[in-house]
Amino acid sequence: MKREKRSDDSVHDALSCDDILCDILLWLPPESVFKLIIVSKRWLYCICSYAFRRSYLKQWKVSSQLLGFFVCNSLYLGRPRGGLRRGKSEPALPLLSTSKEGDDLKYSGILKQLGYFIDSSNGILLCGRHPKTYYVWDPITKQKHQLPRPRVYFEELCMAFIVEDSPDDTMCYKVIRAKCETRLDEVNNVTIETYYSKTRTWCYSTLTCTSILSLCPWLVATVVRGAIHWFAVKGNIAIYNPEDEDRRIALIKLPSSFDFDERVLGESSEGHLQFGISCKSGMEIWILKTEQDGETSNCSSNTYGSSKWILRYKLNFKTTWKKNPKLMTTFSTCSKSKETQLLSFLPQNSESVYIRTGDNIFLCHLESKEIEVIHYDGRGSSILWDFSRVAPYFKPAWPYSSLCQDGQSTT
Repeated sequence: MKREKRSDDSVHDALSCDDILCDILLWLPPESVFKLIIVSKRWLYCICSYAFRRSYLKQWKVSSQLLGFFVCNSLYLGRPRGGLRRGKSEPALPLLSTSKEGDDLKYSGILKQLGYFIDSSNGILLCGRHPKTYYVWDPITKQKHQLPRPRVYFEELCMAFIVEDSPDDTMCYKVIRAKCETRLDEVNNVTIETYYSKTRTWCYSTLTCTSILSLCPWLVATVVRGAIHWFAVKGNIAIYNPEDEDRRIALIKLPSSFDFDERVLGESSEGHLQFGISCKSGMEIWILKTEQDGETSNCSSNTYGSSKWILRYKLNFKTTWKKNPKLMTTFSTCSKSKETQLLSFLPQNSESVYIRTGDNIFLCHLESKEIEVIHYDGRGSSILWDFSRVAPYFKPAWPYSSLCQDGQSTT
């Protein structure tokens, strides 16, 4: 009995040490470790803490929860005087909810206060009305931050939104507005204005490029490993690292031809930039890698010069639908009036993409070519799909606790 008591005491002493407890929890998969937050307040604090989250995400890949799809009608962006106005019955920030949490957000009333959808990062929303008013909203803490009015007016612009990890779990982010020039034959620089949440100010700067370039207006950037990727004219991608002290912007030529209706960017499972294109017949998925070692090119403009595109998937829509006969019959996808289009990538995912046929959204698994329907609330609403950007909205699945903000744990 003494030996058993000593063993119990040693286990208790080990689990009473936060460092040892965290080391043990690091070996558990996400479906197990998240359930342990109910053991005690101290375990809740350890699992929800910034230090443990950062260490755990290096070892495990944690999926995000799809709340729905935000719809942004491009007809209202950069609207000139006397241009098309949004009808009173049409919400400024439509959410096609796919979950109970999405329903709660949709009917909470907060979306009516945020203006139009611009972008999301790590579950945080960037919304507002160009070019004066911008909001950043955290769905977990319910905090809404209104940014100060930008100092510079851009007639046409594109945006970037980066949410960074913060040790004290406060919102730490950057919002970047980039000017889109129409004088393509004269310009080899890009004017940007950056808002830092730490300084709460807009900073004006100019990015230089070795080539003539012009960014595509009214689009948002795809951020991969801290590097910003914008679509540029003449089939290019413009790449900028906010941490680059030289303030340079690089250009990468897109692969394949330009005879495609839809173009999307995303981050692959390995951390590569991936590019998707679709037309009436099918879609292609490309990955950007370096020629030397096959790894993702870093954020410097010099390294991007040695990168190349690798074709990972090429799918024919007609053939893919034939492998899913039940869905093809149910949703009449063979009709010419309902052509299939690539919609978007999933975050850090190379295996699946969202596609659209009519007002139906599907998840397409690229390897198996299996397709599953995504049920969403608002199917009967009138959406101008050809003039709208439909972006999936994901919330990180990591649990949250206010104890981490207090900086104290309780046994």
